[in-house]
Amino acid sequence: MKERYFKRWLVRPILDLLRQGVTPEKIALSVALGAALGVFPAVGWTTALCALAAMILRLNLPAIQIVNYLVYPAQIALLVPFFRAGEKLFRAPHLPISVPQIHALIHASAWNAAKLLWATTWHAIVVWGLLAPVFVGFVYAILTPVLRRALRRQQKDTGPEPGATESPESLRSA
Repeated sequence: MKERYFKRWLVRPILDLLRQGVTPEKIALSVALGAALGVFPAVGWTTALCALAAMILRLNLPAIQIVNYLVYPAQIALLVPFFRAGEKLFRAPHLPISVPQIHALIHASAWNAAKLLWATTWHAIVVWGLLAPVFVGFVYAILTPVLRRALRRQQKDTGPEPGATESPESLRSA
């Protein structure tokens, strides 16, 4: 079941983008940034951050947002670890809080939750800012050759694009 879900919501849309002419590099960067921005340790900001990144870097908005939404459970799971890492980095006092408590705080009063968690969230964002570029580089480096290979395989299976001109080498050999 997980495999079908993964193929339906991630693999198939990515292959469709390749068929539409989006470069493997743009897709890889969209996926890498969507995953990194999707775990940004401040709830409620990831969609806007992904949209902004897509516009500034001219990336594929659907691809970056699909990945952003797929990693949402990871964002929630990583909130407390980012909070703890921020406490260690800044030698801040330990804030004994769990994900259910954060959820309850936000639902009770988003403004009070923001005030209470401000320093902790800011520290977590700094930790995320240190780790995210490494993560993006790693994912991009892995995905780019995989997507190039998928594009070559797709082109081999379907032949040249309709309306595409043949290369001079293929014309000489004919």
